[in-house]
Amino acid sequence: MIPFGIFAGATAVALAVRSVLLRLLRRWSEKTESEIDDLFVAALRIPSIGWGVAIGLYVALGTSPLPAPYVAYSLKVIHVLVILSVTLVLANISSQLVAYSIRKAAISIPLTGLSQTIIKGTVLVIGFLILLGTLGISITPLITALGVGGLAVALALQDTLSNLFAGIHILVEQPIRVGDFIRLESGQEGYVTDIGWRTTRIRMLPNNMVIIPNNKLSQSILTNYYLPEKRMALLIPIGVSYETDPDHLERVLIEEATEGAREIPGLLADPPPMVRFIPGFGDFSLNFTLVCQVQEFTDQYPAQHELRKRILRRFRKEGIEIPFPSRTVYTRTVDGKAPAGDGQGNGTEKKEAGEEGRSGNG
Repeated sequence: MIPFGIFAGATAVALAVRSVLLRLLRRWSEKTESEIDDLFVAALRIPSIGWGVAIGLYVALGTSPLPAPYVAYSLKVIHVLVILSVTLVLANISSQLVAYSIRKAAISIPLTGLSQTIIKGTVLVIGFLILLGTLGISITPLITALGVGGLAVALALQDTLSNLFAGIHILVEQPIRVGDFIRLESGQEGYVTDIGWRTTRIRMLPNNMVIIPNNKLSQSILTNYYLPEKRMALLIPIGVSYETDPDHLERVLIEEATEGAREIPGLLADPPPMVRFIPGFGDFSLNFTLVCQVQEFTDQYPAQHELRKRILRRFRKEGIEIPFPSRTVYTRTVDGKAPAGDGQGNGTEKKEAGEEGRSGNG
């Protein structure tokens, strides 16, 4: 009963000290503006209970009448549990610290599920090696065994490893980043929400999720509308009648676009809008292109909606006509009679073909 009482007493003291320290740390973290101390306090709250129990066991085993070999084995088990718990805490804290640092510094490093997994995995591997050293296990035979077994695993998990390394390639080269708006070769488009160790998730505009294997994504042709920057050109084709003065039309369009840039969200006034006589002369209209700049890809839809309404109202006010498709057909006569053909023998051929067709139908 004496070792049990020592265990209970030591554990109670350790937990009481833990409670006091956590309360002091929590009060201190509430007074600071940084989030780093909050991360540490939150990460230590649950594992510290196990550490208090481990301290009680350590003290009790040190004073117990058990044989020395049993005490040594028990202490080694405690060491293993403490190392594992500390490793898990450090892995969680390190990933959260990296995420916090990236958000705070606003640097262009993608924070994804794969990157956090790599950070946690690195810390766990270091902790595992420390654990093996504590147990007195040599890692040289283990590395040899892993080398032989790794070949078999690589052959069995070709698809998984292909997706893993494709995800790492995407993170390093950064053709896409979390938050970018992209369009795939297959036609789907949306925001990149996460780049995982096996798949990449894209949230489409209808709020649906497209899940793509990383190796398929790395091999496909895609358009990133956020590179090299979010701002993009908006091209609005406009056709007017041939009676319209091109200079007057250009002034009207620039005035409406400039005024709209001050009122329409997402439509930019800098660089200023411009009008180009492109594609030019059409079959029944003069075709112009209004060139504006929008803040990002999705801003083009409301900007086009509002701009087209403003332009239509202004055209009606200015009397500028938007023509319907039309075609003028000219006919000519030869000696007061309609020609049998087009002057090149085609009329005779068409007549003969028509008679032959009627004869065949009969």
